[in-house]
Amino acid sequence: MIGFRRILCPVDFSEFSQHALSHAAALARRYEGRVTLLYVAPLLPSVVTFPMSVDPLTLDPASREGLWAELRELAGKLQDEVPMDVALLEGNAARQIVQRAREGEADLVVMGTHGRSGFERWVLGSVTEKVLRKAHCPVLTVPPAAGAAAPGGFRRILCPVDFSPMSNLGVKQALSLAESTKASLTLLHVVQWLPDDEVREHRHFDVAGFRAYLERDSLRQLNALVPEAARDWCAVKEAVVFGKPWGEVLRRAAEDASDLIVMGVSGRGAVDRMLFGSTTHHVVREAACPVLTVRAA
Repeated sequence: MIGFRRILCPVDFSEFSQHALSHAAALARRYEGRVTLLYVAPLLPSVVTFPMSVDPLTLDPASREGLWAELRELAGKLQDEVPMDVALLEGNAARQIVQRAREGEADLVVMGTHGRSGFERWVLGSVTEKVLRKAHCPVLTVPPAAGAAAPGGFRRILCPVDFSPMSNLGVKQALSLAESTKASLTLLHVVQWLPDDEVREHRHFDVAGFRAYLERDSLRQLNALVPEAARDWCAVKEAVVFGKPWGEVLRRAAEDASDLIVMGVSGRGAVDRMLFGSTTHHVVREAACPVLTVRAA
């Protein structure tokens, strides 16, 4: 079973990050793990003069002590339930979060998609997107609509599958979570399909027959991803739909009232710029439930 023993939870003291903390604590309780509560104080930009600039301003002692007090107060609300550590860093938020996750050998980063300044712009430069792209470990993003963690944990998990190696890694993580929480799991494959007007232009081709073949073959591949023994302790359903992948994932999550989406995503590199402009980007941005993105270490 894949577990989360070392969980990093960045916060900005907003109610949204407190919801993320409740999910981090719930997972720590289930896996007998520990949560590190992290706040990254941004450095103020340099005041440019000629011919040199002033060093970026750091926190004054009073501000630093105030932040430590807020962190301890937030951690204190859950300290009786799970082991908690607190950390205060300064600098670029995304860079510090990713670095702390690596140095602390975190198994999971849990963070909200909203903050004190409202919804971040989903372009290169936003904190959440950078962490999603650069973290070495899985990242659980918690949107405002998800609220605080439910007492019973995740009960209905949706796992989109495109049969890539990373997508299949997402299936393994989803199966592990389903086992630990006794959740139902739906494996969903979306076949990108031609618009109706383009389909009509190919009437000479057996469109219906080809569509049926794709559905049968996709269901066969989905079924093969689930070890037979897993079906003894986990209710697994396979589903194949046709359409735009991110739209169908969100639609199915809403229909099933999924409380978690698990997605295997590609590794870091040039492909990230395409990845976060497509399916993963849209699902993380628009999902009403937490989204767990999984990548190879």
